[in-house]
Amino acid sequence: MRSIWNGAISFGLVSIPIKLVNATENHSISFRQIHLADGGRIRYRKVCELDEEEVSGGEIGKAYEDADGTMIPITDEDLAQLPLPTAKTIEIVAFVPADRIDPLQMDAAYYLSANGVPAAKPYTLLREALKRSNRVAVAKYALRGRERLGMLRVVDDVIAMHGLLWPDEIRAPQDAAPDGDITVRDAELDLADALMDTLGEVDMDSLHDDYREAVEELVAAKAAGETVLPAEPEDTGDGKVIDLIAALENSVRAASKSRNVEGAGDGDSGMADVHPLKKTSSKTSGKTARTTEAEQTTGTAKKTTHRTPTGKTVTRSGSSTAKKSAPKSTGAKKSTSTAKKSAGSAGSRTTAKKSTTKTATKTATKKRTSSSRGGTTAKKTAPSRKRTSA
Repeated sequence: MRSIWNGAISFGLVSIPIKLVNATENHSISFRQIHLADGGRIRYRKVCELDEEEVSGGEIGKAYEDADGTMIPITDEDLAQLPLPTAKTIEIVAFVPADRIDPLQMDAAYYLSANGVPAAKPYTLLREALKRSNRVAVAKYALRGRERLGMLRVVDDVIAMHGLLWPDEIRAPQDAAPDGDITVRDAELDLADALMDTLGEVDMDSLHDDYREAVEELVAAKAAGETVLPAEPEDTGDGKVIDLIAALENSVRAASKSRNVEGAGDGDSGMADVHPLKKTSSKTSGKTARTTEAEQTTGTAKKTTHRTPTGKTVTRSGSSTAKKSAPKSTGAKKSTSTAKKSAGSAGSRTTAKKSTTKTATKTATKKRTSSSRGGTTAKKTAPSRKRTSA
Protein backbone atom coordinates (compact mmCIF):
# COMPACT_ATOMS: atom_id res chain seq x y z
CA MET A 1 0.00 0.00 0.00
CA ARG A 2 1.22 3.46 -0.88
CA SER A 3 1.92 5.76 2.05
CA ILE A 4 0.26 9.16 2.11
CA TRP A 5 2.32 10.64 4.96
CA ASN A 6 5.68 9.89 6.56
CA GLY A 7 6.57 10.93 10.08
CA ALA A 8 6.99 9.54 13.58
CA ILE A 9 4.96 8.66 16.66
CA SER A 10 6.05 10.66 19.68
CA PHE A 11 5.65 8.35 22.71
CA GLY A 12 7.19 10.40 25.51
CA LEU A 13 10.87 10.50 24.66
CA VAL A 14 10.50 7.52 22.32
CA SER A 15 10.21 8.29 18.61
CA ILE A 16 8.81 5.63 16.29
CA PRO A 17 9.24 6.26 12.55
CA ILE A 18 6.03 5.30 10.73
CA LYS A 19 4.30 5.50 7.38
CA LEU A 20 0.64 6.44 7.15
CA VAL A 21 -1.50 4.45 4.71
CA ASN A 22 -5.25 4.51 4.09
CA ALA A 23 -7.14 1.75 5.90
CA THR A 24 -10.31 2.18 3.85
CA GLU A 25 -11.21 2.52 0.19
CA ASN A 26 -14.25 3.81 -1.60
CA HIS A 27 -16.05 1.37 -3.88
CA SER A 28 -18.81 3.74 -4.95
CA ILE A 29 -19.44 3.89 -8.68
CA SER A 30 -18.73 7.34 -10.10
CA PHE A 31 -20.48 8.84 -13.11
CA ARG A 32 -19.46 11.45 -15.65
CA GLN A 33 -21.56 14.34 -16.84
CA ILE A 34 -22.41 14.30 -20.53
CA HIS A 35 -24.28 16.40 -23.04
CA LEU A 36 -27.62 14.65 -23.60
CA ALA A 37 -27.86 15.83 -27.21
CA ASP A 38 -24.68 14.18 -28.47
CA GLY A 39 -23.17 12.34 -25.46
CA GLY A 40 -20.15 14.66 -25.29
CA ARG A 41 -18.21 14.82 -22.03
CA ILE A 42 -18.83 17.84 -19.81
CA ARG A 43 -15.69 19.08 -18.03
CA TYR A 44 -15.06 21.79 -15.50
CA ARG A 45 -12.41 24.31 -16.41
CA LYS A 46 -10.75 26.71 -14.03
CA VAL A 47 -11.27 30.20 -15.38
CA CYS A 48 -10.17 33.47 -13.84
CA GLU A 49 -13.13 35.76 -13.19
CA LEU A 50 -11.18 38.89 -14.10
CA ASP A 51 -9.75 38.03 -17.52
CA GLU A 52 -12.03 35.05 -18.20
CA GLU A 53 -9.05 32.95 -19.25
CA GLU A 54 -8.46 29.31 -18.32
CA VAL A 55 -5.49 28.84 -15.95
CA SER A 56 -3.36 25.77 -15.18
CA GLY A 57 -2.73 24.24 -11.77
CA GLY A 58 0.70 25.82 -11.46
CA GLU A 59 -0.84 29.27 -11.67
CA ILE A 60 -3.30 28.64 -8.83
CA GLY A 61 -2.52 29.58 -5.20
CA LYS A 62 -4.36 29.86 -1.84
CA ALA A 63 -6.16 32.86 -0.38
CA TYR A 64 -8.43 33.60 2.56
CA GLU A 65 -11.67 35.43 1.75
CA ASP A 66 -12.41 38.19 4.23
CA ALA A 67 -15.92 39.09 5.35
CA ASP A 68 -16.08 41.94 2.80
CA GLY A 69 -14.95 39.66 -0.05
CA THR A 70 -11.30 40.73 -0.01
CA MET A 71 -8.88 37.93 -0.96
CA ILE A 72 -5.84 37.60 1.34
CA PRO A 73 -3.15 35.46 -0.35
CA ILE A 74 -1.54 32.71 1.81
CA THR A 75 1.53 30.90 0.50
CA ASP A 76 2.99 27.53 1.44
CA GLU A 77 5.98 29.36 2.92
CA ASP A 78 3.66 31.27 5.24
CA LEU A 79 2.17 28.04 6.52
CA ALA A 80 5.55 26.35 6.89
CA GLN A 81 6.73 29.10 9.24
CA LEU A 82 3.86 28.51 11.68
CA PRO A 83 4.83 26.85 15.02
CA LEU A 84 3.22 23.48 14.32
CA PRO A 85 4.98 20.76 16.35
CA THR A 86 2.79 18.05 14.83
CA ALA A 87 3.78 18.84 11.23
CA LYS A 88 5.70 15.57 10.98
CA THR A 89 4.78 13.96 14.29
CA ILE A 90 1.85 12.05 15.73
CA GLU A 91 2.04 13.33 19.28
CA ILE A 92 0.34 11.12 21.88
CA VAL A 93 -1.20 13.31 24.58
CA ALA A 94 -3.16 10.78 26.70
CA PHE A 95 -4.36 7.18 27.14
CA VAL A 96 -8.07 6.74 27.86
CA PRO A 97 -10.65 3.91 27.89
CA ALA A 98 -12.14 3.28 24.47
CA ASP A 99 -15.67 4.12 25.66
CA ARG A 100 -14.54 7.68 26.37
CA ILE A 101 -14.41 8.33 22.61
CA ASP A 102 -17.73 9.42 21.17
CA PRO A 103 -18.42 7.50 17.93
CA LEU A 104 -19.74 10.75 16.47
CA GLN A 105 -16.15 11.97 16.39
CA MET A 106 -14.94 9.08 14.19
CA ASP A 107 -13.57 10.15 10.83
CA ALA A 108 -11.14 8.55 8.36
CA ALA A 109 -9.09 5.48 9.35
CA TYR A 110 -5.42 4.78 8.69
CA TYR A 111 -2.86 2.05 9.34
CA LEU A 112 0.44 3.01 10.94
CA SER A 113 3.29 0.94 9.52
CA ALA A 114 6.75 0.75 11.06
CA ASN A 115 9.16 2.60 8.76
CA GLY A 116 12.39 0.63 8.75
CA VAL A 117 14.03 -2.01 10.91
CA PRO A 118 14.95 0.34 13.81
CA ALA A 119 11.24 1.21 14.23
CA ALA A 120 10.15 -2.42 14.74
CA LYS A 121 11.08 -2.66 18.45
CA PRO A 122 9.46 0.58 19.73
CA TYR A 123 6.48 -0.05 17.44
CA THR A 124 5.94 -3.48 19.00
CA LEU A 125 6.38 -2.00 22.49
CA LEU A 126 3.62 0.56 21.94
CA ARG A 127 1.33 -2.04 20.38
CA GLU A 128 1.68 -4.48 23.29
CA ALA A 129 1.27 -1.67 25.84
CA LEU A 130 -2.02 -0.67 24.23
CA LYS A 131 -3.19 -4.31 24.23
CA ARG A 132 -2.42 -4.91 27.89
CA SER A 133 -3.90 -1.64 29.13
CA ASN A 134 -7.18 -2.04 27.20
CA ARG A 135 -6.96 1.65 26.42
CA VAL A 136 -6.58 3.81 23.35
CA ALA A 137 -4.16 6.67 22.73
CA VAL A 138 -5.38 10.17 21.95
CA ALA A 139 -2.96 12.05 19.67
CA LYS A 140 -2.55 15.17 17.59
CA TYR A 141 -1.17 15.18 14.06
CA ALA A 142 -1.07 17.45 11.01
CA LEU A 143 -2.32 16.37 7.60
CA ARG A 144 -3.27 18.30 4.45
CA GLY A 145 -2.54 21.70 5.90
CA ARG A 146 -4.34 21.44 9.23
CA GLU A 147 -3.86 19.95 12.68
CA ARG A 148 -6.15 17.07 13.52
CA LEU A 149 -7.13 14.85 16.42
CA GLY A 150 -6.64 11.10 16.30
CA MET A 151 -7.15 7.88 18.24
CA LEU A 152 -4.66 5.01 18.15
CA ARG A 153 -5.80 1.43 18.78
CA VAL A 154 -4.62 -2.08 17.94
CA VAL A 155 -6.17 -4.04 15.06
CA ASP A 156 -4.72 -7.55 14.92
CA ASP A 157 -0.96 -6.87 15.00
CA VAL A 158 -1.14 -3.38 13.55
CA ILE A 159 -1.60 0.02 15.16
CA ALA A 160 -4.51 1.82 13.52
CA MET A 161 -5.33 5.50 13.79
CA HIS A 162 -8.81 6.96 13.47
CA GLY A 163 -9.09 10.60 12.62
CA LEU A 164 -11.34 12.38 15.11
CA LEU A 165 -13.36 15.54 14.79
CA TRP A 166 -12.60 18.18 17.35
CA PRO A 167 -15.22 18.39 20.14
CA ASP A 168 -16.42 21.79 18.93
CA GLU A 169 -17.13 20.28 15.49
CA ILE A 170 -19.87 18.03 16.90
CA ARG A 171 -23.30 19.59 16.75
CA ALA A 172 -25.68 19.35 19.68
CA PRO A 173 -28.75 17.16 18.93
CA GLN A 174 -31.19 20.03 19.28
CA ASP A 175 -34.74 19.53 17.98
CA ALA A 176 -33.87 16.00 16.82
CA ALA A 177 -35.82 14.12 19.51
CA PRO A 178 -39.62 13.61 19.14
CA ASP A 179 -41.79 16.34 20.59
CA GLY A 180 -44.00 15.68 23.59
CA ASP A 181 -43.97 13.11 26.37
CA ILE A 182 -44.28 9.67 24.75
CA THR A 183 -44.87 6.61 26.92
CA VAL A 184 -43.73 3.16 25.82
CA ARG A 185 -45.57 0.20 27.31
CA ASP A 186 -43.84 -2.85 28.74
CA ALA A 187 -45.54 -5.09 26.17
CA GLU A 188 -44.01 -3.03 23.37
CA LEU A 189 -40.58 -3.21 24.97
CA ASP A 190 -40.92 -6.98 25.36
CA LEU A 191 -41.73 -7.35 21.66
CA ALA A 192 -38.82 -5.07 20.74
CA ASP A 193 -36.51 -7.25 22.87
CA ALA A 194 -37.90 -10.36 21.18
CA LEU A 195 -37.23 -8.83 17.76
CA MET A 196 -33.65 -7.98 18.72
CA ASP A 197 -33.10 -11.49 20.04
CA THR A 198 -34.54 -12.98 16.87
CA LEU A 199 -32.38 -10.85 14.59
CA GLY A 200 -29.41 -11.71 16.77
CA GLU A 201 -25.87 -11.09 15.56
CA VAL A 202 -24.45 -10.98 12.07
CA ASP A 203 -21.13 -11.73 10.46
CA MET A 204 -19.96 -8.29 9.36
CA ASP A 205 -17.98 -9.83 6.49
CA SER A 206 -21.25 -11.12 4.99
CA LEU A 207 -22.66 -7.60 4.52
CA HIS A 208 -22.31 -6.05 1.09
CA ASP A 209 -23.55 -3.13 -1.01
CA ASP A 210 -26.64 -4.36 -2.88
CA TYR A 211 -27.12 -1.04 -4.61
CA ARG A 212 -23.61 -1.00 -6.06
CA GLU A 213 -24.10 -4.54 -7.41
CA ALA A 214 -27.39 -3.50 -9.01
CA VAL A 215 -25.68 -0.50 -10.67
CA GLU A 216 -22.91 -2.75 -12.01
CA GLU A 217 -25.49 -5.14 -13.49
CA LEU A 218 -27.33 -2.19 -15.04
CA VAL A 219 -24.15 -0.86 -16.66
CA ALA A 220 -23.22 -4.32 -17.98
CA ALA A 221 -26.69 -4.85 -19.43
CA LYS A 222 -26.72 -1.47 -21.17
CA ALA A 223 -23.21 -2.04 -22.53
CA ALA A 224 -24.42 -5.34 -24.03
CA GLY A 225 -27.47 -3.67 -25.56
CA GLU A 226 -29.91 -5.61 -23.42
CA THR A 227 -33.27 -4.30 -22.23
CA VAL A 228 -33.35 -3.62 -18.51
CA LEU A 229 -36.66 -4.35 -16.83
CA PRO A 230 -37.60 -2.11 -13.91
CA ALA A 231 -37.56 -3.77 -10.51
CA GLU A 232 -40.79 -4.11 -8.58
CA PRO A 233 -40.93 -1.50 -5.82
CA GLU A 234 -41.01 -2.83 -2.30
CA ASP A 235 -43.83 -1.89 0.05
CA THR A 236 -42.18 0.34 2.62
CA GLY A 237 -45.43 1.31 4.29
CA ASP A 238 -44.69 5.03 3.74
CA GLY A 239 -43.34 5.19 7.28
CA LYS A 240 -46.84 4.92 8.76
CA VAL A 241 -47.31 2.50 11.64
CA ILE A 242 -50.98 1.99 12.45
CA ASP A 243 -50.55 -0.65 15.15
CA LEU A 244 -47.11 -0.77 16.77
CA ILE A 245 -47.80 -4.07 18.55
CA ALA A 246 -48.96 -5.73 15.33
CA ALA A 247 -45.98 -4.35 13.43
CA LEU A 248 -43.56 -5.72 16.03
CA GLU A 249 -45.27 -9.11 16.07
CA ASN A 250 -45.13 -9.34 12.28
CA SER A 251 -41.48 -8.30 12.35
CA VAL A 252 -40.66 -11.07 14.83
CA ARG A 253 -42.46 -13.64 12.64
CA ALA A 254 -40.69 -12.45 9.50
CA ALA A 255 -37.27 -12.46 11.18
CA SER A 256 -37.90 -15.93 12.61
CA LYS A 257 -38.94 -17.26 9.21
CA SER A 258 -35.93 -15.76 7.44
CA ARG A 259 -33.52 -17.28 9.94
CA ASN A 260 -35.32 -20.65 10.04
CA VAL A 261 -35.76 -20.56 13.79
CA GLU A 262 -37.52 -23.76 14.88
CA GLY A 263 -40.81 -23.21 16.61
CA ALA A 264 -40.87 -19.50 15.88
CA GLY A 265 -43.66 -18.05 13.83
CA ASP A 266 -45.83 -21.20 14.10
CA GLY A 267 -49.42 -21.15 15.28
CA ASP A 268 -52.84 -20.28 14.07
CA SER A 269 -53.02 -17.71 11.36
CA GLY A 270 -56.28 -16.37 12.74
CA MET A 271 -58.30 -17.70 9.78
CA ALA A 272 -61.10 -20.17 10.48
CA ASP A 273 -61.98 -23.03 8.14
CA VAL A 274 -65.18 -22.37 6.22
CA HIS A 275 -67.53 -25.27 5.51
CA PRO A 276 -70.75 -25.08 3.44
CA LEU A 277 -73.97 -25.62 5.32
CA LYS A 278 -75.59 -28.98 4.66
CA LYS A 279 -79.20 -29.07 3.54
CA THR A 280 -81.69 -31.83 4.38
CA SER A 281 -85.03 -32.41 2.69
CA SER A 282 -88.20 -34.03 4.00
CA LYS A 283 -91.19 -35.09 1.96
CA THR A 284 -94.53 -35.83 3.56
CA SER A 285 -97.92 -36.06 1.85
CA GLY A 286 -96.45 -35.01 -1.51
CA LYS A 287 -95.05 -31.72 -0.13
CA THR A 288 -91.38 -30.84 0.47
CA ALA A 289 -90.09 -28.98 3.55
CA ARG A 290 -86.42 -27.93 3.46
CA THR A 291 -84.54 -26.92 6.55
CA THR A 292 -80.89 -26.12 7.24
CA GLU A 293 -78.68 -26.83 10.21
CA ALA A 294 -78.51 -23.11 10.93
CA GLU A 295 -82.30 -22.92 11.24
CA GLN A 296 -82.34 -25.92 13.58
CA THR A 297 -79.71 -24.26 15.82
CA THR A 298 -81.38 -20.87 16.07
CA GLY A 299 -84.85 -22.23 16.48
CA THR A 300 -86.20 -20.70 13.30
CA ALA A 301 -89.91 -21.32 12.79
CA LYS A 302 -90.62 -24.36 10.63
CA LYS A 303 -93.69 -25.97 9.08
CA THR A 304 -94.09 -29.75 9.04
CA THR A 305 -96.92 -31.75 7.56
CA HIS A 306 -97.99 -35.18 8.83
CA ARG A 307 -101.00 -37.45 8.81
CA THR A 308 -102.85 -37.94 12.11
CA PRO A 309 -104.37 -41.24 13.28
CA THR A 310 -107.74 -39.91 12.25
CA GLY A 311 -106.62 -39.72 8.64
CA LYS A 312 -106.49 -35.91 8.42
CA THR A 313 -103.50 -33.94 7.30
CA VAL A 314 -102.23 -31.43 9.91
CA THR A 315 -99.81 -28.63 9.16
CA ARG A 316 -97.90 -27.50 12.24
CA SER A 317 -95.88 -24.27 12.45
CA GLY A 318 -93.93 -22.95 15.37
CA SER A 319 -90.49 -22.34 16.84
CA SER A 320 -88.33 -24.57 18.97
CA THR A 321 -89.70 -22.81 22.02
CA ALA A 322 -93.19 -23.98 21.22
CA LYS A 323 -91.90 -27.51 20.80
CA LYS A 324 -90.29 -27.52 24.23
CA SER A 325 -93.40 -26.22 25.93
CA ALA A 326 -95.73 -28.73 24.24
CA PRO A 327 -96.79 -31.69 26.45
CA LYS A 328 -95.12 -34.98 25.72
CA SER A 329 -98.29 -37.00 26.28
CA THR A 330 -99.84 -35.96 23.01
CA GLY A 331 -99.90 -38.75 20.53
CA ALA A 332 -99.87 -36.33 17.63
CA LYS A 333 -96.56 -34.81 18.75
CA LYS A 334 -94.97 -38.20 19.32
CA SER A 335 -95.99 -39.20 15.86
CA THR A 336 -94.65 -35.90 14.53
CA SER A 337 -91.27 -36.43 16.21
CA THR A 338 -91.11 -39.92 14.82
CA ALA A 339 -92.02 -38.63 11.38
CA LYS A 340 -89.30 -35.93 11.51
CA LYS A 341 -86.57 -38.36 12.46
CA SER A 342 -87.54 -40.80 9.75
CA ALA A 343 -88.42 -38.23 7.05
CA GLY A 344 -86.81 -38.32 3.60
CA SER A 345 -87.82 -41.74 2.26
CA ALA A 346 -90.89 -43.83 1.56
CA GLY A 347 -89.83 -46.40 4.14
CA SER A 348 -89.67 -43.71 6.81
CA ARG A 349 -93.27 -42.74 6.12
CA THR A 350 -94.34 -46.32 6.67
CA THR A 351 -92.52 -46.38 10.01
CA ALA A 352 -94.19 -43.13 10.98
CA LYS A 353 -97.63 -44.56 10.24
CA LYS A 354 -97.01 -47.68 12.35
CA SER A 355 -95.73 -45.58 15.25
CA THR A 356 -98.68 -43.25 14.90
CA THR A 357 -101.21 -46.12 14.96
CA LYS A 358 -99.64 -47.66 18.05
CA THR A 359 -99.61 -44.35 19.87
CA ALA A 360 -103.16 -43.60 18.88
CA THR A 361 -104.34 -46.93 20.32
CA LYS A 362 -102.85 -46.13 23.69
CA THR A 363 -104.36 -42.69 23.68
CA ALA A 364 -107.76 -44.01 22.67
CA THR A 365 -108.02 -46.13 25.87
CA LYS A 366 -107.77 -42.99 28.00
CA LYS A 367 -109.90 -40.65 25.94
CA ARG A 368 -112.66 -41.82 23.68
CA THR A 369 -113.08 -39.32 20.94
CA SER A 370 -114.88 -39.58 17.65
CA SER A 371 -112.84 -39.75 14.46
CA SER A 372 -114.47 -36.52 13.26
CA ARG A 373 -112.95 -34.57 16.14
CA GLY A 374 -109.57 -36.30 16.15
CA GLY A 375 -107.78 -33.02 15.48
CA THR A 376 -109.10 -31.41 18.69
CA THR A 377 -106.39 -32.99 20.83
CA ALA A 378 -103.66 -31.61 18.61
CA LYS A 379 -105.31 -28.19 18.82
CA LYS A 380 -105.36 -28.17 22.63
CA THR A 381 -101.82 -29.38 23.10
CA ALA A 382 -100.25 -27.15 20.48
CA PRO A 383 -101.98 -23.77 20.03
CA SER A 384 -99.98 -23.03 16.91
CA ARG A 385 -101.35 -26.03 15.00
CA LYS A 386 -103.90 -25.53 12.26
CA ARG A 387 -106.32 -28.08 10.95
CA THR A 388 -106.63 -28.62 7.25
CA SER A 389 -108.86 -31.02 5.48
CA ALA A 390 -107.24 -34.03 3.84
